[in-house]
Amino acid sequence: MYRTFLAGASLAALCAGGAAAQTEITWWHAMGGELGTKLEEIVQGYNDSQDQFEVSPVYKGTYTETMTAAISAFRAGEQPDIVQVFEVGTGTMMAAQGAIYPVYELMEDTGQSFDPEAYLPAVVGYYTDTDGNMLSMPFNSSTPILYYNKAVFEEAGLDPEQPPETWSEVEEASRRIMESGAAECGFTSGWISWIQLENFSAWHDLPIGTQQNGFGGIDPDLTMNGETQVRHWNNLAEWQEAGLFRYGGPGGGDDAPPAFYAGECAMYMNSSASRAGVMANTDFEVGFGMLPHYDDVEGAPQNSIIGGATLWVLRGQSDEEYTGVADFFDYLSSAEVQADWHQFSGYLPITEAAYELSRDQGYYDENPGADTAIEQITLNAPTENSKGLRFGNYVQIRNVIDEEFQNLLSGDKTAQEALDSLVERGNQLIDDFAQANG
Repeated sequence: MYRTFLAGASLAALCAGGAAAQTEITWWHAMGGELGTKLEEIVQGYNDSQDQFEVSPVYKGTYTETMTAAISAFRAGEQPDIVQVFEVGTGTMMAAQGAIYPVYELMEDTGQSFDPEAYLPAVVGYYTDTDGNMLSMPFNSSTPILYYNKAVFEEAGLDPEQPPETWSEVEEASRRIMESGAAECGFTSGWISWIQLENFSAWHDLPIGTQQNGFGGIDPDLTMNGETQVRHWNNLAEWQEAGLFRYGGPGGGDDAPPAFYAGECAMYMNSSASRAGVMANTDFEVGFGMLPHYDDVEGAPQNSIIGGATLWVLRGQSDEEYTGVADFFDYLSSAEVQADWHQFSGYLPITEAAYELSRDQGYYDENPGADTAIEQITLNAPTENSKGLRFGNYVQIRNVIDEEFQNLLSGDKTAQEALDSLVERGNQLIDDFAQANG
């Protein structure tokens, strides 16, 4: 499946023959800023490598906006060839069976060599059906990790080379940091839903829902209101009240990154793909660590789960376009492209070959901590609790998670009440989805 750029260019040129015009492939994506610029560079590299196809990337806003736009476009018969959809949209895309062209079928139909086993198990498992068939093409997969300010740690009398491993150590470090005056708060976090509930549960080998977290059926029930989840949310509320933790806001938590960049909060939990932004916006030495865990919870730490997005192919296009999409996917999955994307962005190297190439190039030796996300997500073989999640209407459920967490922080609800309400409201959304797609 992997090829060098030169070999890819030669193959494409042979296939193109004397074609008079290139076939345009439209890719709607949600990568803005530095990541968007890098994405366009990758696309340009593909376009320059052959003369049969021309991929046109189109930025459509946030993940939610991009998926919504693609659904609306499909209904109007104006859909792109490829759309980038974040991981929690997987259930919704799977239900749109007449709208999607599964990747495993695409690659087989177009004669492209394709080996799902070449991908990291924690990545490919999230996007396969119950028969193990890959439905979408992994592109930007991430997992949350811990970033910390080594200068603040040193000023507070903490070992700057030793990140906290447990939540009790996070609490203790946060208190020492604040008491020393080295920083205004101990830690902050992006994505409460993804990091402090979904990944928290997987990291502690706790189920997020029944039916294998939704992988086993369309009508599972959420189980996010267990004893350990309640304990953690209660602690977060108490730490927020004490000033040890600073809430970064709903959704991705837009207020969290600048608090870390400015040195106001000493620790920061967010996506491994935040690495580029962290390195570009800080003037202190940054340390990297795995997510904290409660050391009295059996099975912890287990493995974290992925975020990010994959590329879905939409029905209704020409055979020539699908041939081009398959050829582009082959290029996109090459070790050279994926290693470069991984090293630039902090996203996981989605294939074993990309990881090995990065290692052979000395990237991890030159950039300590860059392999933290890989070590964390592959720490143990995924269980039914830590494979990921697949629930219908989960985009809306994440909004509910944010609302209930804010109810907790405002004092309107206890942790148990907030999580019980989340489960009740979330299950209704799942039921609505099951009825509409059953």
